[in-house]
Amino acid sequence: MTCPPFFFMAIRRYFLVVIVTLSVILAAVPRLVTADTGPRDPGGLEYSAVPDPRDAVRVDVSSVDVSSREPGVAEGGSTAAAARPEPEGWAESDPWADAVAEIRLTVPAPRAHLTPYPLVMNDQVRYFFDRFTGERRDAIDLWLGRAGRYLGMIRDVLRRNGLPEDLAFTAMIESGFNPLAVSRAGAKGLWQFMAATARRYGLRVDQWVDERLDPEKATGAAAAYFRDLHAIFGSWTLAQAAYNAGEVKVIKALRATGAKDFWPLTRGTHLRRETKDFVPQIQAAVLIGRDPGRYGFEVRESDLAAVTPVPVPPATDLRHLATAAGLSADALRTLNPVLLKGVTPPGAPYEVKVPAKHRDAVLTALAPKPRTMLARAGGTATRAAGSGDVHVVRPRETISSIAKRYGMNAGDVLRLNSLEKHHSIRPGDRLRIVDSRSPR
Repeated sequence: MTCPPFFFMAIRRYFLVVIVTLSVILAAVPRLVTADTGPRDPGGLEYSAVPDPRDAVRVDVSSVDVSSREPGVAEGGSTAAAARPEPEGWAESDPWADAVAEIRLTVPAPRAHLTPYPLVMNDQVRYFFDRFTGERRDAIDLWLGRAGRYLGMIRDVLRRNGLPEDLAFTAMIESGFNPLAVSRAGAKGLWQFMAATARRYGLRVDQWVDERLDPEKATGAAAAYFRDLHAIFGSWTLAQAAYNAGEVKVIKALRATGAKDFWPLTRGTHLRRETKDFVPQIQAAVLIGRDPGRYGFEVRESDLAAVTPVPVPPATDLRHLATAAGLSADALRTLNPVLLKGVTPPGAPYEVKVPAKHRDAVLTALAPKPRTMLARAGGTATRAAGSGDVHVVRPRETISSIAKRYGMNAGDVLRLNSLEKHHSIRPGDRLRIVDSRSPR
């Protein structure tokens, strides 16, 4: 009697979950590692950060089967990445991906701070620190100028999730604190998520909405991703390397080299130059960001007006909403770049960001308008004489079909009910009309 294939897959998956769970629980003793590789300019990358001497890995990579690529993990990278492909399709489940996905169920991470962010000053970090305070000073000044709009929010989200606030400077290296940044590979937003990874962490990405462009929602997703990466690796520098290169690539590199933290990986060929430079750039950025004034930089406070979310009905055009509320259409679009077509998605209400001082005006514009005019054939308007002059719109009815029903002209119905061509009617709307076929 032979066992079906899925039986062996289930057994294999079970053992992988056990192995990964045990390796997450066991923590190695931290030790200082100083890399001696001479860094080089990463070919146009302009980002940074800085550390403290301790960073240990918790995954027993020698026991993990990574012979095939994890389908649930995007091959992520920074804004300057030459390629950041989407996950490939697989005909059947990958046990390693399933095992990693179950970590959150088998070993829930606590909300308390995990470990501080480690700063190290080695040759690689010194190289980028000198660049950022020298030839790239203008770019760093621009990024820190933007930081005032988002840094407070990012730190709050990280703090609430028990994560080191210094992880905020990962966004500086990824996007220069630009929430609309788009990489050549299609990564978007403040945290440069690929679409597959964004969806995996709860962001909506479709033809109507791209929540990678929402700084608050994207930061929440990034915090969840970092918690998972730290649960796998037990090291913030390895977590950041995996954020850039993908979890499987980092695990393969650790297994091939026998390394226990990130810095020895910079001496080999198992990681791309982009990933080797990504972490020391963040380290240099953290060093500057902890005390920008010391190095001649300034994080300017945001002067943006307060905004507030307002639930808006499905398929609402922001231009029409802005006009009705007395707002600038361009300003409303700028506050809501996630709405790719400038229209809220169909199917359910969607929260739109509006200036806080205009909230009441927007709510008034969204309130149903009473229809008080009568429409009579020939274009004559009059007051309703009784309940027979009110038509309740039914499903699938249009202005034209209603006008035809009462022997009227559609243009007169629109004009006499204070409607425009772009306005829509919904089932349940009440239109006062006069049946021109009935004698008066």
